[in-house]
Amino acid sequence: MGQLVLLALRIVLVLGIAGSVFVQAVMVPLLAIDLKEAPAAVRAPIVVIVLLGIVAAQVVMVCVWRLLTMMRQGTVFSHAAFRYVDVVIGAVALASLLVFALGVALAPGERVAPGIVLLIGGFGLMVGGVALLVYVLRMLLAQAVARDVEATHLRSELDEVI
Repeated sequence: MGQLVLLALRIVLVLGIAGSVFVQAVMVPLLAIDLKEAPAAVRAPIVVIVLLGIVAAQVVMVCVWRLLTMMRQGTVFSHAAFRYVDVVIGAVALASLLVFALGVALAPGERVAPGIVLLIGGFGLMVGGVALLVYVLRMLLAQAVARDVEATHLRSELDEVI
């Protein structure tokens, strides 16, 4: 991957982390104030779900940053990369559950139209699909690591023969 692409992705990650911290510090308290008139059974879960969703996104961004660092160092095709990929899968799966939980929190009563709740459920399904996609990419990484280990072993055997 080109240095320009890596730089652009790192800039996007820095902006994403900075923006998410801003949302946590400023926007979520404002959301809680806006929801003051909503019943406590709705207000508290929504604020908690939003905060946990932001944390999940931050975890993904930090893990992607670490994987980019490993790629630059040439160590991404190692068993150490699996830890970060597994954390990404877990965070995205958690985000999917949080989206479904948001739909459940908004469903009772007539404050939110049923179509909106259905759209939230569809979005939760799509986020779950992203977790499955990252899992498939993890399996591809496992194959690449296995081939790299095999190539290293064959290279060392060839060096002994020569």
